[in-house]
Amino acid sequence: MADEQKNPMGNLYPYAERLGVIRSFPEKGRPRQEILDELREVAQEEDSFWQTGQCSGTMYCGDTEHYAFLNEVFANYAHVNALQRDICPSATRFEGEITAMALDMMNASAAVGEGDDATPCGSVTSGGTESIITSVLMYRDKYRAERGITEPEMILPTTAHPAFEKGAHLFGVKVVHVPVDPEVTTVDVDLVREQINDNTIMIVGSAGNYPYGTIDPIEELSDLAVERDVSLHVDGCLGGFILPWGQQLGYDIPVFDFRLPGVTTISADTHKYGYGLKGTSVLLCRDRALRRHQYFTTPEWPGGKYNSPGIAGSRSGGLLASAWASMVSLGREGYLGYAKAIFETAFAMQDVVNSHPELKMMGKPTFCFSFSSDRFDIYHVNDFMKERGWRFNGQQYPNAIHMCVTRPQTQAGVVEKFAEDLDAAVKYALDPPNEAPITGAVYGGVPKDVPGLQDLVRGALVGYLDSCQDLPPGGKS
Repeated sequence: MADEQKNPMGNLYPYAERLGVIRSFPEKGRPRQEILDELREVAQEEDSFWQTGQCSGTMYCGDTEHYAFLNEVFANYAHVNALQRDICPSATRFEGEITAMALDMMNASAAVGEGDDATPCGSVTSGGTESIITSVLMYRDKYRAERGITEPEMILPTTAHPAFEKGAHLFGVKVVHVPVDPEVTTVDVDLVREQINDNTIMIVGSAGNYPYGTIDPIEELSDLAVERDVSLHVDGCLGGFILPWGQQLGYDIPVFDFRLPGVTTISADTHKYGYGLKGTSVLLCRDRALRRHQYFTTPEWPGGKYNSPGIAGSRSGGLLASAWASMVSLGREGYLGYAKAIFETAFAMQDVVNSHPELKMMGKPTFCFSFSSDRFDIYHVNDFMKERGWRFNGQQYPNAIHMCVTRPQTQAGVVEKFAEDLDAAVKYALDPPNEAPITGAVYGGVPKDVPGLQDLVRGALVGYLDSCQDLPPGGKS
């Protein structure tokens, strides 16, 4: 733990000494086989960590044969730009069918209205963030055009994904935060109702939220959206491709999709529990009139009449093809089988947590769960579990850690190891060698009311991002 304390973010440049650092353009190219051998070795080293099943989220499928299949599909279209449909019309097939399958999963048939514009539809994006910020763009432009709103606002639970704030920052939308009770972990609809005004363009609910994996009361939010004539975006980026299967398996999962009349858009990531390659996601719309607000067209450009379906211009045909291939290769039966194993594993791991009176489950989770403690700083548990090879995700306000259960956790023996290690971790946390946990420097909460402290933390995060983009200082070239 000593090295971790010196550098809480970890080593960003573990290969610098061993493989060197390219600081200028090489005069001559390297042999292809040499490059392949080097990358294969590094990739296998990095894969060895998540393959243990001790890594929260991140790797949702974990099946190397599935990845190999998707890579083969990707290779056929890796060089193709999906923007240029005259050259690659198959991209239209892939995108249309991905969207159709996702709409079917989200019960979009319940939303079909009269006329072509009232047909549910969608598009494929580069990931959850693009799906979310595109929804912000659509609603801003929709309400500007239809109601003349020039100072738009969105109502956002504090548990909603930061991508909404990113979209608000990019498109000039005011964010109105609604606090979430950490005991309940889902948004209070009455608090949302209080914040709606003439400038409100959208309200947001999560299915489920990333910190705790719990599902906001989407049905009540839907009723509110209809009552107040505002739009409701359901963020299913994390849970969108597993919760529907959990409903079909009979688990206690509330309705959150287009069966609810107030739900106008849904985001869901095909590169998470859709088991596609990074990065693809779907943004589903209740009708085509709404989707048109994500389009960009300009007929006056000297380079020709330009149009694109969303924020991105060039897009990978390989990613579209591989997302499509993942969905059609697994089918309904495959997704149901994987979901059953994941839910069973998640509930078994939650039983382990609940067996310790010192630990406290946050809300009522499903496949993703978070826990804290009133007896000690939960990051002491995280410190110990990290030493045993576990990688959790951390929360703050209050401090908590979460496990997002994916297919690697469904391997034999993982739940048993979790139980054994957590038992030892609780004992460690009750009498830790250090008063302050080490990993708390990375994940733990920083008081919001200390003047200037949040700015210091923000500066540290900016420095970390700089380090992720830059070369290591000095070292072998």
